[in-house]
Amino acid sequence: MRTAIYGAAVLVAAAFAAPLSAQSSADERLGELADAFYDYRLEQFGLTETANGATEQGAHLPSVTAAAHRERAKRYADFLARLDAIDRAELTENARTNALVLRTLLEAEIGDARFAEWEMPFDSDSNFWSYLAPRGGFTSVGQYENYIGRMRDIPRYFAEHTANSRAGLARGFSVPRVTLEGRDVSIASYLVDDPERSPFWAPFADMPRSIPADEQERLRKAGRAAIEQHVTPAYAKWLTFFREEYLPNTRTSFGASEFPEGAAYYAQQIRQYTTLDLTAEQIHEIGLAEVARITAEMEKVKAEAGFAGTLAEFVSFLRTDPQFVARSGDELMGVSAYVAKRVDGKLADYFGFLPRHRYTIRPVDPAIAPFYTAGRGGLDACQMNTYDLPSRPLYNIPALTLHECAPGHSFQAAVALEQEEAPRFRRRTYFSGFGEGWGLYVEYLGEEMGIYRTPYEKFGRLSYEMWRAARLVIDSGIHHYGWSRERAVDYLASHTALSEREVGTEIDRYISWPGQALAYKLGEMTMRRVRAKAEAELGPRFDIRKFHDVVLSLGSVPLTALEARIDAFIADGGEGLPGVTYD
Repeated sequence: MRTAIYGAAVLVAAAFAAPLSAQSSADERLGELADAFYDYRLEQFGLTETANGATEQGAHLPSVTAAAHRERAKRYADFLARLDAIDRAELTENARTNALVLRTLLEAEIGDARFAEWEMPFDSDSNFWSYLAPRGGFTSVGQYENYIGRMRDIPRYFAEHTANSRAGLARGFSVPRVTLEGRDVSIASYLVDDPERSPFWAPFADMPRSIPADEQERLRKAGRAAIEQHVTPAYAKWLTFFREEYLPNTRTSFGASEFPEGAAYYAQQIRQYTTLDLTAEQIHEIGLAEVARITAEMEKVKAEAGFAGTLAEFVSFLRTDPQFVARSGDELMGVSAYVAKRVDGKLADYFGFLPRHRYTIRPVDPAIAPFYTAGRGGLDACQMNTYDLPSRPLYNIPALTLHECAPGHSFQAAVALEQEEAPRFRRRTYFSGFGEGWGLYVEYLGEEMGIYRTPYEKFGRLSYEMWRAARLVIDSGIHHYGWSRERAVDYLASHTALSEREVGTEIDRYISWPGQALAYKLGEMTMRRVRAKAEAELGPRFDIRKFHDVVLSLGSVPLTALEARIDAFIADGGEGLPGVTYD
C-alpha cells in the first residue's frame, strides 16, 4: 500500500495473540486493537516511536519477500475479523471514525495483496532506491550505527525487490516500458569509485560536534566500508537487472485494463486512492464537467490580464515569454520562500491551531529531478524542482508552495502529529483523497488569502486546478477507456499551461501509477462542498478558523469520515477545537 505512513513501538508477540477483554467497552476494545495493529506494522518495518510521536528507522530494512507480504496480509485479515466483531453501534462518535480509518487501511492492504502489487515495486514517479540516502546528518551514535546497518542490508533488500519484479514480469504485471525511458539514471547516480562521492556519504560529512572525534572516525570508517562493500555493488547489480532484464521485457501496453484482472485491479486502486465509491465512468464525467467549468474561469483571467488573443495563444505566451522563467534555482527557491513567509502572515486569520513543528524548503534531489514532479511536501520539508528552469514558470510557484508547504502538506502533517488526543495509529496515517484534496483546496484558499498578486499567478492557480481536473479524464481514459499516450499528452497540453516537460512527466506518472491521480480533484471537491454546506447552514456562526481546525484535527481520514465530522460540526453550532482561543 503506497498511501499510508506509520510509526510506533515494537510489538510484543503476545500483544497480537491476546484476546480483547470481553468486559471492556467497545471503545476500549477498538483502542487495544488499533494499538496492536500499529505496533505490528512498526515491528514489521523496523521503526520506533520518538517522544513527539514521529518515527525513526532501526538497523534493518523491512522484508519485502512475497512470503512476508502474504503473511502480513493474513495478519491484516485477522485484524479485520477482530474489527468486525466489535459492534459499531456500541462505539462513540470518535471511535466510529477510528474504526473507519482502521478498516480502510486494512482493506487497502488486503486489496494490494490480492493483486500482489509488490511485484511492481516502483513506477515512473516513485521507487524504492532513491530515498534510502538521507540528505543530512544524525544526532547520535546510535542513529549512525542504525544507518550503517541499513546500508549493509541494502543488497538483501534489493535482491528481494528483484525477485518480486521478475515475478511481475512473468505474469504481465510490470511498469509500461515507455514510462521508464531514462529512469536508469536515478540508479546510475549511486555508482561511484569513491565512497565519499556517494549520496550515502552525506550524513558522515555532516556529523555533530557532540559526537567525540574518535567515535566520528570509527563511524566514518564503517560508513566507507558499508558504501564500498554493500551499497555501491547492490546498486550496480540492480542497474544491470533494470537495463538488461526488466526494461526489455516490460509491457508495451498502457492501461491497467491490460493487467491480469485489470478491471478489478483498477476499481481497487480507485477505492484506495479516493476512498470513495465511484466508477471509472462516473469519474470521467466529473472530470469533463470540471474541465469545462475551469476553462470558463481561465477566460475571465485572460481578460483580466488584458490579453487580446485566444486562450490557446495566451497559454503559448505564458509558456514561452522569458519574464516567467527564473534565472537560477536560487531565484525559484526564493520566490517559493517568500510566498511561504507571506502565507505565515495570513495563517492566524484562517487557522486557530498553529503547529509548533517547523519545515524547510529544499530543491528536489538532482538524481531524480529530471523525471520528478514539480514539487512534493511532507512533515519536515517541502521540495521544489529546480531542474530545467524554463519548464518551471514562476507564475506556478505560489500555488505549488501553498499545496506542498503551508498551509498544505507540511502544515497539515504537523497539525496531525500534534493532536495529542488522537490515537497513535492516526497521527502519521495518510489517505491521498484527504491529503491531496487538502493540498488542492489550499491552492484555492490562496485566492481568499490574497497570495496571488497578478493575473498570471491567478492563471497559474487555475492551470494547476485544471491539471487536477484533467487527471480525472486522463487517468480513467488510459486505464478504463484505453487511451493512447499521445491522446493523453494532447489532452493535458491543450487544457493547461504546463510545460512540455511537465506534461510528459505527468502522463508517464498516470500511466504507471493507476488511480493515484484521481485523489486530488475528488478530495478538493469534497472539501469545498462540505465547507459550502457548513457556511450555508451556520450562517453568521460559521468561523473559517474553526472549520479548518476541525478538518485538520482529523489527521487524514477517508472522505466519508470528513463528511460525517462536518455534519457534526454543523450540528454543534460550528464549535472549534477545545483549548484553542478564537478571538
